[in-house]
Amino acid sequence: MSQLLNYKIEGEGQPIVLLHGLFGNLDNLGLLSRELRQNYQVICLDLRNHGLSFQSLEHNYQVMAQDVMTTLEHIGVKNYILIGHSMGGKVAMKLAELAQLEVEKLIVLDMAPVSYSISRHDNVFNGLKAVLEQKPTSRQQAMQILEHHIELPGVRQFLGKSLYNNGQYFEWRFNVSSLWDNYWEILGWENINTISTPTLFVKGGNSDYLATEHQTDIQQQFSNAKAHIIANTGHWLHAEKPQEVLRAIGKFIQ
Repeated sequence: MSQLLNYKIEGEGQPIVLLHGLFGNLDNLGLLSRELRQNYQVICLDLRNHGLSFQSLEHNYQVMAQDVMTTLEHIGVKNYILIGHSMGGKVAMKLAELAQLEVEKLIVLDMAPVSYSISRHDNVFNGLKAVLEQKPTSRQQAMQILEHHIELPGVRQFLGKSLYNNGQYFEWRFNVSSLWDNYWEILGWENINTISTPTLFVKGGNSDYLATEHQTDIQQQFSNAKAHIIANTGHWLHAEKPQEVLRAIGKFIQ
């Protein structure tokens, strides 16, 4: 069952819809949205089980794309440009199939339309669960718990944005148990019917989420796709090199 998502609208002009990745929220693509809202109407959404949107036991690309579609119809947004990062990139690709007449252009940041077979987030889940179990009473305490499980300060900082005080202790805005139970759905993918929507795949040069071997899958599902590589960036290309990502987006949109 699709439901309305939490969203934020800024700026005026042609609508651009931004979809965040796993463990994120609608502020994640903030560096992009700040720039884009000067010339466009930017709609940022919290996907289900994230941010201030509803929580659900179900978490797959069909229902997630439907949530976004229902919410955009509710707001009255039509003929939009769709940009998604990581898990949000897969939601965007599925939505481009479901709402072909509404999606004018599609931009996918560092994600391929394929199933991934390697679990990449074991340490993250261990850290998230430890915070839930230990019920820290301060943000600092929560971050120290994460440190035992997650080496990279950038990843800890990113996750920390979804901590909140429930009145007694700090916990996560995203639904850890549902994301854990549906993790293989998140890594998975069911091929969509070929669509001709103009599509840009933007790859982080150092990331392996989008690789040469995915080319056939892309061509089978997106008959009008281009690729652009942002050198010396990983999976978080929009945070590492926002200006270069914005340039690639701008050139493609115009």
